[in-house]
Amino acid sequence: MIRNNQNKKRFVWFLTGLCFLLLAACSSGVEEEQTLLKTPYEQTEFLMGTYVTLRVYDEGKEAVLEQGFKRVEELADKITVNEPDSEIDKINELAGKEAVELSDEVYPLVEAAAEYSEVSDGGFDYTVGPITDLWRIGFDDARKPEQSEIDAALNLVDFSKVEFDTENKSVFLTEEGMALDLGAIAKGYIADEIRKLFEDSGVTTAIIDLGGNVIVMGGSPTREGEAWNVGIQDPLSERGETVGKTAQKNRSIVTSGIYERYLEVDGEIYHHLMNPQTGYPFDNEIAGVSIISERSVDGDALSTVVFGLGLEKGLEYVNNREDIEAVFITKDKEVYTSNGMKDNFELTNEEYTWVNQ
Repeated sequence: MIRNNQNKKRFVWFLTGLCFLLLAACSSGVEEEQTLLKTPYEQTEFLMGTYVTLRVYDEGKEAVLEQGFKRVEELADKITVNEPDSEIDKINELAGKEAVELSDEVYPLVEAAAEYSEVSDGGFDYTVGPITDLWRIGFDDARKPEQSEIDAALNLVDFSKVEFDTENKSVFLTEEGMALDLGAIAKGYIADEIRKLFEDSGVTTAIIDLGGNVIVMGGSPTREGEAWNVGIQDPLSERGETVGKTAQKNRSIVTSGIYERYLEVDGEIYHHLMNPQTGYPFDNEIAGVSIISERSVDGDALSTVVFGLGLEKGLEYVNNREDIEAVFITKDKEVYTSNGMKDNFELTNEEYTWVNQ
């Protein structure tokens, strides 16, 4: 009897230990391998003035598409001007009068815009709103303003005149008539937020495309998990036409160029990328620039920064940073790549010449 009791105790301890090991394995984050689809769950909607496409390749994660679009709309409503619940609108309306407290979602975006304005010495300036409001490029009432109007608006463009209250998460434009314009950084920020939502929902493999802002998550299921072949937009053609491709995994690819929004006056083309120091569109040899980075918000802002720097200074800037790469395309159909792209870019359009290959 004593021997039997001892055997029973040993058996109980064995079961307890086995359960402990199973619980430990479960709590350690070990999960079953996710099944990936060759054909993704996919949805496209027209939002923020562009076509937004979300593709999810994880089996059983179709519902996250709807959540993704809901998130895009929520953030866009808070950031876009002329929207009923726009926090940026409220900041602009109360310029010179009082500070505006922002939500936890919008305040970091405005901080990031301020940071890039400072880093670029005003080449990127998120207080360019008075200038973009004059030109209205991309809208039906777009026009070329009078020089006197531009001169007056330039007096209101100065990122150093924005005051932040970190404790209350408030922003104050110190002069009446000042206006924020986050168009050069907002899509990148929203794309990053969608990626966070996907990751929190267990998505491992996806493509997030916010019309020029692309994030590739994981590797391509059709290529056994290898990097995606991402096309580099042809800035002199319609969206979808490319000049080449690059293999990327878990990266953001953002393109800024003259191909989408522009105004033609007396035979002259004015694109939408405004120089906050002159009040006119940037005028240099660049037709488009694509930035490859980890975060899309960085790529979005930097695509404008280096576009404004021009080809030579832009290439130098990118090559001096280890966290980003770039592809520059000129109006003369020449392609220049940053140092880290020379082994990761393939020219596919015979109309273009890769100069620094």
